[in-house]
Amino acid sequence: MCSDDHTYIGGTNDLKDRILRHKKGYIVSTKKRLPIKLVAYFAFVNEHTAFMFEQYLKSGSGRAFIKNHSII
Repeated sequence: MCSDDHTYIGGTNDLKDRILRHKKGYIVSTKKRLPIKLVAYFAFVNEHTAFMFEQYLKSGSGRAFIKNHSII
């Protein structure tokens, strides 16, 4: 969750590094929305499945899924 109460949805293969880069302002999409807070994460063995799930979460039905399941 970003300081503007909007969600950021993204993918990485190194979560700790990605969070650190967000918090230091190195990520353009969240640089002006600091501070950020990790609310949830999903882990996948298959990179393609992870990417497809990320795309789903960024869609209208994916955002509804997040809201309906009280993830945020």
